[in-house]
Amino acid sequence: SFPELFEKKNYELRIAGGAVRDLLSGMTPQDIDFATTATPAEMKEMFTSAGVRLINNKGEKHGTITARLHEQNFEITTLRIDVVTDGRHAEVEFTTDWEKDAERRDLTVNSMFLGLDGMLYDFFNGYEDLKNKRIRFVGKASERIQEDYLRILRYFRFYGRIAEKPDDHEPSTLQAIKENAKGLAGISGERIWVELKKILLGNHVNHLVRLMYELGIAQYIGLPLGGNLEEFDRVTKNIQNLCPKPMTVLTSLFNVKDDVTNLDLRLKISKEEKNLGLFLVKHRQELTKAMGPEPLKPYQDFVMDSREANTNSKICELLKYQGEEQLLREMQEWTIPSFPVSGHDLRKMGVSSGKEIGAALQQLRDEWKKSGYHMDKEELLSCLKKL
Repeated sequence: SFPELFEKKNYELRIAGGAVRDLLSGMTPQDIDFATTATPAEMKEMFTSAGVRLINNKGEKHGTITARLHEQNFEITTLRIDVVTDGRHAEVEFTTDWEKDAERRDLTVNSMFLGLDGMLYDFFNGYEDLKNKRIRFVGKASERIQEDYLRILRYFRFYGRIAEKPDDHEPSTLQAIKENAKGLAGISGERIWVELKKILLGNHVNHLVRLMYELGIAQYIGLPLGGNLEEFDRVTKNIQNLCPKPMTVLTSLFNVKDDVTNLDLRLKISKEEKNLGLFLVKHRQELTKAMGPEPLKPYQDFVMDSREANTNSKICELLKYQGEEQLLREMQEWTIPSFPVSGHDLRKMGVSSGKEIGAALQQLRDEWKKSGYHMDKEELLSCLKKL
């Protein structure tokens, strides 16, 4: 196994960062990253001579080597110090000092190491903070943020993952975020969108988005200046257990479709995300359940009349937005019925011209729709005789 390779050469190897945080919280980490005192060159030589496959993914100048073992990728990064940072990238220098490496990490809960023997190396009280569900920057918040302004959003994301109460921030942290908000203007939209999507699906989302407005961050990450926080509050309650898409949550802030367009300009969201946003802004008010025995009918009619492929999934997002849990379940179980009559059937009945066939099919479709899509071929064709 590869830990033995390190041991043989007297290089230290420990689990690092997020994986340690997850293990200590009793969660299974998604991927396990390692940190080591060995340099990339030393690791390469060691792995190559042991016949371990290396995957080249450009991490090397930052000190990361990816080894492929037992159908799994392992990322192993040399301990490092950030020498120059510009708020986006860092130039690094390798070190063998574990504390120096922990010092350049963002949050205390992400700055711990775990020896393979189970020994915890925790220089900044990360374990205490994790147990108390506190999110704090390592060292001075403003310094950490200025190294990479995206850390402002990482703070919110982990707050939404770990903190128990919505409003449990250190005032000095919020102050540092406020003073450095402008730095987010220089961060690429793609990186921001990755973080924002995770915040939108985490806990305390209503509190955290309000905070983005209060601290002056919203404008730099593509959110509308006059975001509708009341609607956002209402909708975040609606969709609590409905597994919405991030865009569904976010759209409740928007007043007009330009808000979606502006978000897209800043964050380069996917076409599908943009279309969902536009769809919700357009239909969230008018397209609602029917009174009476068939509440789902307006939604079903909409799907049946639509010429687009994924209307069904957009309608499901709309139902989540509206908090219609029961209707959502029915909609998810509904299979789109197929219209039972074809032009061929009409020809057999003696309707010959294409124009007449088209008109007749349209009339029959309307009848079929009125019947709640229940009429079968026989009923529809006998209906045609009456027409």
